[in-house]
Amino acid sequence: MAFHGEQATPYFLIDAFAQRPFEGNPAAVCVLTEAADPKWMQLVAREMNLSETAFVSPRESGFDLRWFTPAVEVDLCGHASMATAHALWTKQVPVRDEVLVFHTRSGELRARRDGDWIQLDFPSNPAVQVSAPDGLGAALGCTPQWIGKSRFDYLCLVDSEEIVRALRPDFAALVHLGTRGVIVTARGTGRFDFVSRFFAPGAGIDEDPVTGSAHCSLGTFWAERLHKDDLVAWQASKRGGLVQVGVRGERTLLGGRAFTIAEGTICARAIS
Repeated sequence: MAFHGEQATPYFLIDAFAQRPFEGNPAAVCVLTEAADPKWMQLVAREMNLSETAFVSPRESGFDLRWFTPAVEVDLCGHASMATAHALWTKQVPVRDEVLVFHTRSGELRARRDGDWIQLDFPSNPAVQVSAPDGLGAALGCTPQWIGKSRFDYLCLVDSEEIVRALRPDFAALVHLGTRGVIVTARGTGRFDFVSRFFAPGAGIDEDPVTGSAHCSLGTFWAERLHKDDLVAWQASKRGGLVQVGVRGERTLLGGRAFTIAEGTICARAIS
């Protein structure tokens, strides 16, 4: 494989679901003029070494959007979608209107502006109760009250917010569970309806700082238990992140803020 620098690609480093810069979840956004080679995209994501790198390119009815961890391509990512919308709007990339339409492996997704907040319109992804898989409790270091499984992840309910915050999982053991990741959640205290953490070592991410797609499962889970469709969530990673969640049947709305931290160009392009 050879490399050349004839077509530099602009990229942006953006913190999403953040209340201020250097919080929330950082994502790299690569703005392309046309679709790129997936092998090159995976190499760039590995080089960025963030939980997700997004690649966005224009098409007749919106934008194509793909997401890569340092190890694999994923089907859905909330924080990198929010970062992409923020990049397109704030960097004045030509767009047709205030609603951005993204075509992805999880179908059509939309992003809207509400002042300095961004709202994502994603598919709901409810978890169905299942028996505990072998080794899950031992890997987490706790005994969940309830365990469900969504399209992507296991969802585990524990007794308290304190347990969620204190978890120190065995990441090597979690790799063998056969899902993208494991969500652990509890009812929140104070201003938050619920708190969560997300572990995905099998996708190359021991702990994701703030996971929008996980809230497509968490939203339906907590809406049923708290009997409310609009919720305020906190993902209790070291960086931390605030997510406004609106459950609308088969769709889940995810609200948050984003901040541009850095921008630059990628000079190396991979060719066969």
